Amino acid sequence: MPPLISIIMPVYNTEKYVAESVDSVLAQTHNNIELICIDNGSTDDSLAVLESFGDRITIIRSKENLGIAEGRNQGIRVAQGEYLAFMDADDLWEPNKLELQRNRFEQDPNLDICFCYMRNFLSPELSDEIKALRYCPPVATPALLSPAVMIKTTSFHRVGELNPRWSIGEFMDWFERAKELGLTYVCLEDILLKRRIHETNTGVRDRASRNDYLKVIRESLRRKRTAAVD
Repeated sequence: MPPLISIIMPVYNTEKYVAESVDSVLAQTHNNIELICIDNGSTDDSLAVLESFGDRITIIRSKENLGIAEGRNQGIRVAQGEYLAFMDADDLWEPNKLELQRNRFEQDPNLDICFCYMRNFLSPELSDEIKALRYCPPVATPALLSPAVMIKTTSFHRVGELNPRWSIGEFMDWFERAKELGLTYVCLEDILLKRRIHETNTGVRDRASRNDYLKVIRESLRRKRTAAVD
């Protein structure tokens, strides 16, 4: 039996996309998985879409929006897998994403974190006017992002939970802490993540939260300076 991989997916008002995202997880060639979806108080039909998958997924229901970090933390607390992977409710995986990452871990037992390359795409329903306002990089790029990652569960807990203080920089903060602890990571050159660009991407919708990224970097630098002095 291949190792169990737990996939954590926070969901908030993504009824147009979440079924396709769930399907891309359930279609993985590595099929020993559990998909844990956290409905973060959605006010659209996202929860109904999740419930349509029946017992193929696990749903955690919240009456309020816990935020991405705490939503993921809730899923992680009940996860049973040897590995953790994160998925966004609007993105897509290639079918062999988890299999190739699992193979990389098997090749290197000391590896803690594995990323992959991604390709961005404009969501088909966007009008030409909206498409013209969205930048879509034309080439695949390395993705040191949450939906591109797979992590040993034991390694995740060495670093600790995602910090709910950050609105959109929660994974960057976690990864900076992981690097400070000396965790090892690689990025596969395979393009395994398809990142959807649409009207309501979190970074577009919550422009003020982009300051979180700068704060995360500043705090990481402060911790490094403190460690160097000690």
